[in-house]
Amino acid sequence: MASPGEGYSLDLAYKMIVFLIDLDGLLSNARSGVTPDASRWYLDLTEAAINCNPHHADHAEASIMMLLPFLCLLLAWTKGFFAMDVDMPFMVYLDKDNLVSLRWGFDDLKEIIKFQLSVNTTGWVGFGFSPNGGMKGADIVIGGLGSDGSYFKDRHATKTAMPDVDVKQDYILLSIKETEGKTVMTFERTFQTCDDKDLPITDKPIKLIYAYGETDDIKYHRHSRGTKEVNLLKYMPWTSPTSPSYLNATVDNITVPPKSTYYHCKVMKFPKLDKKHHIYQFEPVIENVDIVHHLLLYRCPSTIKVGYDKPCYMGDAGDACFAVVASWAVGGGVYELPENAGIPIGGKDSDTFYRLEIHYNTLEKKEATTDSSGLRLHYTSQLRLYDVGIMMTGILHRSDISYSIPPNANQFHSFGICNTSHFSEIVNPVPSIQVFGVLLHAHLTGRKVRVGHFRDGEQIDFLGLDENYDFELQQISNLGSIKTVESGDEIIVECTYNTTGRDEATMMGLSTMDEMCLALLFYYPEIGITTCVSHPNTSDLNITSEFFSTTEITDYETLLKNLPQIQEVYYNNNHFSYERGTVQDIMKTPTVCDTSSRIGPSWIVNFVGTALLLLWVAVM
Repeated sequence: MASPGEGYSLDLAYKMIVFLIDLDGLLSNARSGVTPDASRWYLDLTEAAINCNPHHADHAEASIMMLLPFLCLLLAWTKGFFAMDVDMPFMVYLDKDNLVSLRWGFDDLKEIIKFQLSVNTTGWVGFGFSPNGGMKGADIVIGGLGSDGSYFKDRHATKTAMPDVDVKQDYILLSIKETEGKTVMTFERTFQTCDDKDLPITDKPIKLIYAYGETDDIKYHRHSRGTKEVNLLKYMPWTSPTSPSYLNATVDNITVPPKSTYYHCKVMKFPKLDKKHHIYQFEPVIENVDIVHHLLLYRCPSTIKVGYDKPCYMGDAGDACFAVVASWAVGGGVYELPENAGIPIGGKDSDTFYRLEIHYNTLEKKEATTDSSGLRLHYTSQLRLYDVGIMMTGILHRSDISYSIPPNANQFHSFGICNTSHFSEIVNPVPSIQVFGVLLHAHLTGRKVRVGHFRDGEQIDFLGLDENYDFELQQISNLGSIKTVESGDEIIVECTYNTTGRDEATMMGLSTMDEMCLALLFYYPEIGITTCVSHPNTSDLNITSEFFSTTEITDYETLLKNLPQIQEVYYNNNHFSYERGTVQDIMKTPTVCDTSSRIGPSWIVNFVGTALLLLWVAVM
């Protein structure tokens, strides 16, 4: 009979085999742009070790330390998966036979977009942008790997013939290789090259074209070509639901009064799901598109035991439901989460109540309307690698502290901060979170919304950026690459308003005629932080709504910005408040053809491998 220690080792070995089998699924997820979390791997392995024999929990950590060298080597081997896909999270097939695929990702701050074209050929490959899907006027790159090495040129087509080589070469070849009968070409360029032979890349759909040959002799491609229209900077993947299961969060023939703004709330409990499931897609169910402005589904705290269906914010218990689960705003459509992450529902949360909030904008209505709008949540029992969290950031509306935007202001800025250093006082440990999407929200006078990402007092990125905000066109936007927010980083949401034509101050509030300044960040892994917002402490100010000059408006904006910020954090519906936050300056948005404000080429660091390697060295 084996000794207890030997049994423990055998059980741990068995758990390790199971864990490594599961790793195959993790690698599959990595191809969709997932970077494994070192702390999660470590905790998973430690938990496996303890579960093998609880009486030997003190040996678990030592056992894991013995495995770290192996894991470091394993992570080094998988580096190509993680580095490539995190940097280029989007993928489409350009042809119906799935022989030509395109991966891409981009950086708003650097205004650089990276592509990886993969074609089932060992000959030349071509890719480009066309004004109409044809050759004439197209901006093209052609490359390959020949007997003398790689070749790659930026070209343009003036007619249906061999494209001419550009005098100014604006595409940069990063790598090219042939493997298993495929040519894989990775390259990058800026959004705007300021070359009249190149087409600009904007947030509008653009026609992509491709062609390829069987050899490296570049000549007429015959039928080996095609075109596909894609919005590269606002790409929204959508597939048919993989599971027939869904939940409806909708109202049922409610009466919407003819008021300029009406908020209706329905607190409900979904059908019981005994096991944990993941929501992977949500779609709007809109009956009256002319009056439904936005939808929010919140998870309620455990204190909510009874549902209701009535106007919002009337002092009811459901007003405390503020953990965002899903959202939609006018101009948006079906939203699908990354294939490695889902919103948890069911299981231990089966008795949880949820609050559906619908904002009706009925400015043009003179009669009451009946409505049955809401959200449809598609879910699956096949759990994904990560739970998704949604964190509300920006400016908090508070009825006890006033905040007004002056009238007749051509440009007025408001700021909300989220200092994540406070998270460690609430959550322990605090993992890095991966932000993959954002929904920006303001009202009628909103013109721009920017979300700055700061680390150690310096801005390192934007988590959201809309220089042409449109109240009638709001949707969740996937980020060009997955952004890592570390504990201690700071998030600053800046909104720019134009109140020209208004004779009275605009207040922060719920009405369409009021204003908001919010950014909903979609991230994983979920850490329980649902809200991280702020409000300038104006309690000691005697604020007047009359402003007569541009100078006075500017001075008032500066005053609000420099006031101490009261920061509010909600963790699993528990409220925490922090005084004396400050607003840092957000950098100027890079402008077209302004290369001085761009940061150089990005470098990808295999964080997981490095972290584990350092940990191994530390314990040796």
